[in-house]
Amino acid sequence: MKGKKVDTIFLGLIATLLIVGVFMFISASLGVLAKNETEFYKVLFNQLVLGLGGGVIALIVGLRVPYKFWRKNAFFIFLGSVVLTMLVFVPHLGFSHGGARRWISIGPVSFQPVEFLKIGFIMYFATWLSWLKNKASDPKWGIVPLLVLFSTIAVVLLRQPDTKSFILIVVTGLAMFLISGVPWKYILGLGILAVVGFGILVSFKPYLIERVTTFVDPSHDPTGSSYQLNQSLIAIGSGGISGRGYGQSIQKFSYLPEPQGDSIFAVIGEEFGFIGTTTLILLFTAFALRGMRIASRSPDSFSRLLVSGIVILFVFQAFLNIASLVGLFPLTGVPLVFISHGGTALLITLFSMGIVLNVSQFQTAKIKIKE
Repeated sequence: MKGKKVDTIFLGLIATLLIVGVFMFISASLGVLAKNETEFYKVLFNQLVLGLGGGVIALIVGLRVPYKFWRKNAFFIFLGSVVLTMLVFVPHLGFSHGGARRWISIGPVSFQPVEFLKIGFIMYFATWLSWLKNKASDPKWGIVPLLVLFSTIAVVLLRQPDTKSFILIVVTGLAMFLISGVPWKYILGLGILAVVGFGILVSFKPYLIERVTTFVDPSHDPTGSSYQLNQSLIAIGSGGISGRGYGQSIQKFSYLPEPQGDSIFAVIGEEFGFIGTTTLILLFTAFALRGMRIASRSPDSFSRLLVSGIVILFVFQAFLNIASLVGLFPLTGVPLVFISHGGTALLITLFSMGIVLNVSQFQTAKIKIKE
């Protein structure tokens, strides 16, 4: 099939979110500069040079490589991403930060391998579901393999622990399962199983209990587990309708934990107010709608599931971050896509966007799936 031009609207949305991300990241990082100048330049280099610069190259690679390549190599990519993620447990290679062992350090470079695992899972699961076709509703071919995949990933991630990434993968997997044509009753059953499993997990993890308690009662332990949420609400509330102005946030200096990381939405709320935060939410909504339009017009079931999985993963992550900072969901530590600090995350995000843009070149005029 001959390719056409990429979806310029989707590309424009990506570019807009990146521009917003660069400006807000620089503003939020001033809180780091006030504490440690060396750390500020290190963070800036990691985000703008390795993340953004490397990400643009990764986007071009994702755009240039035919999407069918990922289908042919999906199993090995997923297996490699699992092995890479397991390397965090290797002494002198993996290291801990903030009580979690999620990073690999090779010389001066450190990264979170779970970012590769997320996209590896989507590629493999999209391949599996497209191969199954109408067998996906058969528990032996659909539900059991999905549970095996989730169990494998759970063993790797929950020991780190990295609960937030596991939640993202589970939600994305269930959404892809539904899109593949599986009846709602199976999705509902798996969803109930996931909720029960999460409840059991929370009961064994004190830090998760604290987060749920904070969600139910934000005034609980205001100097401890509730501190981030309270400071976030103060920042967003003080922004009012139009905000204090770019660079004028007060909370990013010594108050908000990780203002350039998972608290960056609160900085946006303080500096640009209700207008700014609503505009950002609308941008992510447009990104979601355009991405799913590309998925619905993809030339085959694999590309449809691949694009759907990628779009759902990043959109859900963005709204999960926003919801947790305004008190609509327990704090997860999930970064804000395109904007929060994280060189590896930005690089993989842009690589994934390249894949979506590659598929967009082959959109059909009507919503019709061909094999």
